[in-house]
Amino acid sequence: MSVEPQSAPPRLSPARRDPTGARPARPARTAAYGYWRRLLPLLAALALAVRLPSFLHPFWSPDEGYLAVQARILADGGELYESVVDRKPPLLPWLYEATYTVLGDGSQHTMKLLAIAAQFTTAALLAAFARRRWGDRSGVTAGVLFLLISVGFIPQDTQATTFEVFIVPWTAAAVLCADRGRWGAAGVAVAGAFLTKQTGGVVLLPVLWLLWRSHSPARRRTGLPRTAIGFAAPVAAAALVTDPAGFLFWTVTGSGSYAFSLTGSELHVLIRAFVNSLLLCLACVGILPPVRRALLTTRPAAGTLTDLWVWFAASAGAVAVGFHFFGHYFLQLLPPITLLATAALRSLRPERLRSVLSVPACVCALFVLWATVAPRSELDHSDRVAAAVRERTAPTDRVLVWGIHPEIYRLADRAPASRYLTAGLLTNFSGGRDGPQVGEAYAVPGAWQVFAAEMRARPPALIVDDSRGKPYAPERVPTLRRLLAGGYEPLPETVEGTVFYVRSSGS
Repeated sequence: MSVEPQSAPPRLSPARRDPTGARPARPARTAAYGYWRRLLPLLAALALAVRLPSFLHPFWSPDEGYLAVQARILADGGELYESVVDRKPPLLPWLYEATYTVLGDGSQHTMKLLAIAAQFTTAALLAAFARRRWGDRSGVTAGVLFLLISVGFIPQDTQATTFEVFIVPWTAAAVLCADRGRWGAAGVAVAGAFLTKQTGGVVLLPVLWLLWRSHSPARRRTGLPRTAIGFAAPVAAAALVTDPAGFLFWTVTGSGSYAFSLTGSELHVLIRAFVNSLLLCLACVGILPPVRRALLTTRPAAGTLTDLWVWFAASAGAVAVGFHFFGHYFLQLLPPITLLATAALRSLRPERLRSVLSVPACVCALFVLWATVAPRSELDHSDRVAAAVRERTAPTDRVLVWGIHPEIYRLADRAPASRYLTAGLLTNFSGGRDGPQVGEAYAVPGAWQVFAAEMRARPPALIVDDSRGKPYAPERVPTLRRLLAGGYEPLPETVEGTVFYVRSSGS
């Protein structure tokens, strides 16, 4: 009598249980430990590789220079929204301040390492979300894919250590916590995103969507107050630690002209939006065709991706707010794009999936190479201007740089004469406007009165006109023009169009 061989029992995914409630063959905790032990080093190495060019230059953008100058002022005892001001919440300035306080002027490399940690954390959180929904392989896909497309814009937008880099881990944490029903933690993560930059708060929409989609009415009743408290408590604490009125003004009510002015700049803005959208498509070029085919040929269960589409739509709205469309604004779109692509790619065979991911990997390498070899004409200009400032001033002198490159203060090692580190806050130019809505009339409300008082109390030893023909040049700014005419005279030497004014002998 022959005995037919028994077929081997099916292997259970370590991330799932049998519907009957039976435990898998090996403990899920042990399986998860092995999974993350293999994946996390891969993500860490990839995060370091794609951001290695960030160490080539001290600053990549005016925002990064602004944060560095701001950090030094705060570390020396200044107060946020008083000694130095910006239209941003306090979380990232505080992080910069902490590194400057602990490590001094050598902390810029530390901030670049923290940016790598933020990218790594985002990739790990997206991997956790994808693994929870679609299994182990999708977790790997999500983590790797996010890092590959994270450098898909011009180097100044992807290599700088600025706000959006630190928004995305908070947004990923908020959606992951909401997906797991941890509503208080989700609210805290939403607050972290908002306190990094106001637009990060839009992640509240997918969090609320997930709460509303909860099948248990009791969970909805308890989840909403937990989310609200989790969000409100950190925001209220940040307002109280700084100054409630200053916090409200600089983060919400004082930026109307910056956020909503567009007249005269329509073509300028549309070109920037088109170029950055094109770069994003280029970064994703390898995954677009298979994602399209997967979306057309498969029908996911109703509602399984709705939260991700809500997240994508909310992030797209955040990119569009203010009509600026800078490349770094688009970084907020990458987490939902990553998860939507992962959902579409999960049906591919392993060899086909590797082939698909090889294309964004090659494109990523090209973007990293671009960041490595791209010329930095603006930074070189700032270096030359900073050298001229050092030659013409003493270390204790205060300087006013009239321009949009605050890193000149940091490179020159000179203290700013005003709490307004760029001309943008005083003219509305910081949004990149090239139209008529630039000038004193479009400044932050009350800024010119404060600026005039600063100039009377402690006149700068040197004024650096770095406008170079921009719409905020002194001849178009009456108050600054009167200041220069009343006590300053230009030096004959200039640096690539930058003019230096020293105090006249009779002043």
